[in-house]
Amino acid sequence: MSASIVLNAWHDHLAQGRRRSPHTVRAYVATAERLIEATGLTDWAALARIDATALRQQLARRRADGLGNASTARELSALKGFIAFARGQAGMADPTPPRMRGPRIKKGLPRPVTPDEAVNLAAGVEENAAIEWIGARDRAVLLLLYGAGLRIAEALSLTGAALPLGDVLTVTGKGGKQRAVPILPLVSAAVADYAAKCPGPIERDKPLFRGARGGPLSQGMVQKAMAQARKALGLPPSATPHALRHSFATHLLSAGADLRSLQELLGHASLGSTQIYTKVDAAVLLDVYRNAHPRALEG
Repeated sequence: MSASIVLNAWHDHLAQGRRRSPHTVRAYVATAERLIEATGLTDWAALARIDATALRQQLARRRADGLGNASTARELSALKGFIAFARGQAGMADPTPPRMRGPRIKKGLPRPVTPDEAVNLAAGVEENAAIEWIGARDRAVLLLLYGAGLRIAEALSLTGAALPLGDVLTVTGKGGKQRAVPILPLVSAAVADYAAKCPGPIERDKPLFRGARGGPLSQGMVQKAMAQARKALGLPPSATPHALRHSFATHLLSAGADLRSLQELLGHASLGSTQIYTKVDAAVLLDVYRNAHPRALEG
């Protein structure tokens, strides 16, 4: 049996059987393809016998390519899914994949998620959803929090009138104060993808993000979806939806944004509320220094 037959079957299982998003299907098929190339195995029986040791070797190869913790955890999830599928195809009574723990995250003070982790969290909520449009919805919400710095309440208060998203979005924050926030193409595309998949029309005066039963989407559902994604990626409990907004601010400050501009983007009433990010940013930089500088741990 050829590798293409195996990969096509895996692709169809993900796209049609599991109804995963095209982005997820591409990523998971690419993961399987790398494993096949590394092992040279192209039949279900042989693939089904792949054990934890072989998977660790594959992850080590990917680590050598520069894969971070969050991406490695996602790669492991894709590998486990592929092995479970192969075991099912091979007719094994128990298709459960090898038990393996994801990469450990250094524990310590709460910290902002990295850009890599933020994108993987958004992809993770999409992959974990049982229904395609709900996965697209959750991904769009998280990208609004990280990509535009919205509070979760602000994202969920958007109505259909916000569509289609342009380069700038007007947001109503605390106290009814409005502000304009720039929208990245990635965020705009995610919201458009959700709108296209959402069952039924999205009305201009009704909530943009709706729950499974048609009512407004609750904060609790977003928090639950993100909790599942962060667990799969091995991220700490501090990786909450609100942490994505903190990460937005911290990463902008690291990139050179001034406090006044950041205050406007976040919708803070006072500059004092924004100044906390100077301390967070200093902590992040110190952590990077301690972990990366060759002389940081000397006397």
